Amino acid sequence: MASSMLKLLKTESQLVLRRRYSSAAPTTKLFIDGQYVESKTNNWIELTNPATNEVIGRVPEATKDELNAALESAKNAYKSWSQSTIMTRQQLLFRFARLLRDNQSKLAAKITEEQGKTLADAEGDVLRGIQSVENSCSITTLQLGDCIQNIAKDMDTHSYKVPLGVVGGVAAFNFPVMIPLWMFPTALATGNTAIIKPSEQDPGATVMMMELLNEAGAPPGVVNVIHGTHDAVNFLCDEPDIKAVSFVGGDAAGKHIYTRASAAGKRVQSNMGAKNHGVIMPDANKEHTLNQLAGAAFGAAGQRCMALSTAVFVGEAKEWIPDLVARAQALKVNAGHVPATDVGPSSPSRPKKGS
Repeated sequence: MASSMLKLLKTESQLVLRRRYSSAAPTTKLFIDGQYVESKTNNWIELTNPATNEVIGRVPEATKDELNAALESAKNAYKSWSQSTIMTRQQLLFRFARLLRDNQSKLAAKITEEQGKTLADAEGDVLRGIQSVENSCSITTLQLGDCIQNIAKDMDTHSYKVPLGVVGGVAAFNFPVMIPLWMFPTALATGNTAIIKPSEQDPGATVMMMELLNEAGAPPGVVNVIHGTHDAVNFLCDEPDIKAVSFVGGDAAGKHIYTRASAAGKRVQSNMGAKNHGVIMPDANKEHTLNQLAGAAFGAAGQRCMALSTAVFVGEAKEWIPDLVARAQALKVNAGHVPATDVGPSSPSRPKKGS
């Protein structure tokens, strides 16, 4: 009897432990020096599925020590990576592009879970990112220098394009794969190393890509991933050993990054919020135009900088407006993974900090 009771208590204890473990939201890892790292921070941001508002993870606000570790890793990797051959860098990106294509569906599913867009939109997100990587493979010829003979008496000039060093990237929430792939593949192709801060609203796909980068044969430290909000961004802007910063996102953040990083003497590219206008002439093909307008205005729930926010109908084209309204009303709004969904849920509001 005593033995049976002991087994029962042990079994119940194990069940309780399992329940507690399964109910805890998983943590998003940092990626430093080629390895996934559990953050030691006390400050966490809840990661939610916008289709259900379910908390599906916790994103760390990286500590100062963790930010410095990412920088040191990138600096150490730069010593050898900047001296690697252009062909070595190109071959790495060829392999990386193939692995991205092989894992396109998995990356798209992660995007839909965290960002909310439909699977079709998410697949397009990944595809555009792959195309960016493939474009980076062609940067080899753009790294040619110049040579001018007899620029003056007994004087020739030779110019070379050399890497900058460690560069930083701050990505927006609306394209969790494509935007980071605008950044670090180009940096790698040109001999730089990178620190990427994905959006705290949907960092999962970027973290997944690091495993593929490892599989492609990237040396540890050539790309590091940090997480957080203001402190992480300001670190990239202020740290002298980070030579350039690239940003894609909203106006307020973009202006802040441009001003702060420029003041620190860095090269900065800041791609900020934008929307499109469309002018519809009466001789346009009606059906084609209305289909394009509906997709441009409402695709991805309008959460893209190329979204059409205003349409100007000229002359008789004004008579098409009721047809456009009907098309908009017929769009199916549902969770992004549900088949035949036209519009997924919009991204959640600013994530809440958890304990």
